Amino acid sequence: MTLGPEVADVTRFAAWFAATLALLSLTAVVIERASFAYEGTRRRRAERRYAALVQRALDGDDAARRALVASPGRHHVAIATLLITPLIDDRDPRRIARTRTLLRDMSLIPYAERLLRSHRWWRRALGLRALGLVQVKDHTAAMVGALDDADPDVRAAALDALADLQDPASLDAIVVRVNDMSLHRGRRLAALAAFGPQAESRVLELAVIDPSHRANYATALAMCGSQQSRSVLCEWADDPRVEVRAAAFGALARLGLDDRGAAVAIAALDSPEPDVRAMAACALRGWAGPGDAAPRLAHRLDDTYTVAIEAARSLEAMGPTGIAALRTARPASELGVFLARQILWQEGGR
Repeated sequence: MTLGPEVADVTRFAAWFAATLALLSLTAVVIERASFAYEGTRRRRAERRYAALVQRALDGDDAARRALVASPGRHHVAIATLLITPLIDDRDPRRIARTRTLLRDMSLIPYAERLLRSHRWWRRALGLRALGLVQVKDHTAAMVGALDDADPDVRAAALDALADLQDPASLDAIVVRVNDMSLHRGRRLAALAAFGPQAESRVLELAVIDPSHRANYATALAMCGSQQSRSVLCEWADDPRVEVRAAAFGALARLGLDDRGAAVAIAALDSPEPDVRAMAACALRGWAGPGDAAPRLAHRLDDTYTVAIEAARSLEAMGPTGIAALRTARPASELGVFLARQILWQEGGR
């Protein structure tokens, strides 16, 4: 069938329009990538220029500090990146304090506020970390909102910022995200640890409402709990779920045992699950109170690798009581014999 002239014109126009649209889209992508590459090159050049100066300023060089304060505004992104990026992995309190002072001296707060509105994830992350470090509590709501950012690095930066900020107004938002698997696990726990006992009561309350995530709450209590949590953790050590029992003993290992907790941990050395036995052995590390922990731990030198290692470490930490149990132990496995000999050899060399 032959198309009429009007239909042919419409078809040609549609093809022309589609080709033009595709070309414009391609041009936009090329321009954006070229702009991003140019900006990245300029930022890296500035970072190379200021790297040594930033390090001297962090080391306490007042002349370097004044030079950074007097630097052009167009270089502030590079300087802020040099100051803040190392803190992602290095949470040394002294470095954090010195970085905070430099950011304040450079009056970077308004600039960091603008970064929060950037469409580029790394700028938003940088702005969050900067505001957290200088502890600007006016932006707590923005940091909490960034926990739902589409980019995982921005969400991680929001957790770091809230941990540095330590604003009680953000505590509820941090606690309820203990079970948010889209957030970095270590950073979730670090944010709770930053609040310490302030977070403990909230975690315990949430555990009552939401027992299905009890293992996560036990892990959280290991970071922010105190003696107040021991009785609850002892109850959780009898939970029917293996992961909950193991997490409960892991938390008790961090918080320390009382007589009840030690008795529960000693009994758990006979648990049918290796993970529970291993964490129970870990919880007994250095225990010097009542019970037959030492001989029971010595018996576990013939257990699975993880259980045997934890038992050996706990026996070593018990001092004379643990050494005496090792001297009378008769492990049958090669691993058990090796661990006993190694600890006794180290003891003899002291």
